[in-house]
Amino acid sequence: MNDSILSLWHIMAKEQTVGLVKRLFLVDAPIKIFGIYKYPEETYGVAFSFAKDVKINLDSFRNLKELTIQLIQDMTYTSNRLLLIQLSSFENLDVFACLCDNLIEVVRKCHTSSEAVREIINQIEKWKAMFDKKLSDGLTLLEQQGLYGELIYLQKLIARNLFSKVESLKLWSGTDKSVRDFQGKEWAVEVKTISVNNSDQITINGERQLDDTLLKMLFLYHLSVESSRLSGQTLNDKVDELRKVLMDDIVAMNLFNFKLIEAGYFDNHRPLYADRCYKIRKENIYRVCKAFPRIKEDELRNGVSNVTYSINVSTCTEYLLSENEHFNCIENL
Repeated sequence: MNDSILSLWHIMAKEQTVGLVKRLFLVDAPIKIFGIYKYPEETYGVAFSFAKDVKINLDSFRNLKELTIQLIQDMTYTSNRLLLIQLSSFENLDVFACLCDNLIEVVRKCHTSSEAVREIINQIEKWKAMFDKKLSDGLTLLEQQGLYGELIYLQKLIARNLFSKVESLKLWSGTDKSVRDFQGKEWAVEVKTISVNNSDQITINGERQLDDTLLKMLFLYHLSVESSRLSGQTLNDKVDELRKVLMDDIVAMNLFNFKLIEAGYFDNHRPLYADRCYKIRKENIYRVCKAFPRIKEDELRNGVSNVTYSINVSTCTEYLLSENEHFNCIENL
């Protein structure tokens, strides 16, 4: 199997064959996958070949800022159509390559061509928001701080070896705008990263965030950090640490990089985060259960929703768990 779509593109670019060239990406999948490259325009992309009777609607992908998406006749497999996804700007090639690698991995796990095409469309819908909004902006200070906290917990989870690296990354659901930041089958963890100035006051977003109704166990990981320009660990440092941990697992590395992109972290933004350092001042894990201070969905009056409220965790000491106790709970579920 090819290591990555980027490796295939580099090979095709060196050949400098004039026109649009497609090269089969060697992976087992229900549809054929190609890397595509157009010379001398230096246009990179990925293509999927599937039977003409598979239905597909591209109306929502017209006039995208960074991507060109076309459905054409496959001249190699004449009973098929070819879905072309091309990057308009060379500047964002690394981001696009990561997204393509993730898409190929998703398609590889599908069982039918119809399922594969449906997953392709779902993934491109996610890409739209990334390319339209996030590529030109960096993360806000609060988003940087929040991501740093999630990466701290992710690193702890991977280090415990309760799951494979890939499975641990799949449990990280906060990047996909899920209700909670880490979601297992019967447990979940909400991560709250707070600056030291107001370290015990935590904002809860929504009536479901601390609602354990459908779970056997729900945890709150509370991280208090001090930020400065002088000393500590940057967000980039934490990303690099995790990449080093994952470097021997290509699938895990690709998934991690995709998750970072989902979170709005792009490598070309690294200079924006280079002078903001974090020091951990306090970290606690709470078991959210019984009379833990919170609002639950079934407690709301009819018509009330999207609740935002604050809790003071200094009143929650009876719910504290050690880190070992917390991960033992997850392991024993």
